[in-house]
Amino acid sequence: MTKERVGILHPGAMGVSIAASAKNTGHTVYWASDGRSPQTHERANKVNLLDIHSVAKLCDECSIIFSVCPPHAAEDVAKEVIAQGFKGAYLDANAISPQRATRIGQAMTEAGAEFVDGGIIGGPAWKPGRTWLYLAGKDAQRVADCFSAGPLETSIIGDLAGKASALKMCFAAYTKGSTALLSAILAVSEALGIREELSNQWSRDGSDFAEQTNQRVRGVTAKAWRFAGEMEEIAATFEEAGMPGGFHNAAAEVYRRIADLKDAQEMPPLDDILKALLENR
Repeated sequence: MTKERVGILHPGAMGVSIAASAKNTGHTVYWASDGRSPQTHERANKVNLLDIHSVAKLCDECSIIFSVCPPHAAEDVAKEVIAQGFKGAYLDANAISPQRATRIGQAMTEAGAEFVDGGIIGGPAWKPGRTWLYLAGKDAQRVADCFSAGPLETSIIGDLAGKASALKMCFAAYTKGSTALLSAILAVSEALGIREELSNQWSRDGSDFAEQTNQRVRGVTAKAWRFAGEMEEIAATFEEAGMPGGFHNAAAEVYRRIADLKDAQEMPPLDDILKALLENR
């Protein structure tokens, strides 16, 4: 197996786990620290990523670059890499619509780089069998080979860029979309004074649905700021396919209302979340 020089943009909670799997497989992994937060520095140092400081140097040094960033930043990150004249393989593993992935892929190809479309399903990849990176594109196998030692799992689903992003959008449309819906339902039941009665109804016949719902809503606050953009990408995906996108645009608004709770050290009380949902109109 060819040992690659891999660059990661940027090692957030998910990205650093992706970088760790590439390191596990024997590749050298770099990151660019310029302008990044102390938290990002801490994550990168924890898995001993090599700091090359600037994106320009990252593009000069690396044969493969992985982009793992918030959805709204995906195109800007790609444009920055293109501007540096990068000619290697570029993996966009962001939660973006297939049409946005296709647009980025076309720009990369025109600039002389190889583009691989990626979609991550699951949380940060620290345990085998938990997190899957779906890949689409002519250079997908080269990217998959970067992670052969795991624990990140990979699956190549075709040569057509956009397919991996489409799978991610459809999967998250339910998992994260339904959590937004449950958050809204709890907020409405609170506003109408029937939250306890709703919980009792959900709990009939020994069901734990009410408690599961409370935990899902409490657990999503740390990522709500990021999920808002993802819901908008899903809405665009639905509309492009001829389905209404209004539900997921509404889900984006739900997540925006609780985005300020992201810095809580622990899962915030449910009452605080419902207050934020009802007050941040």
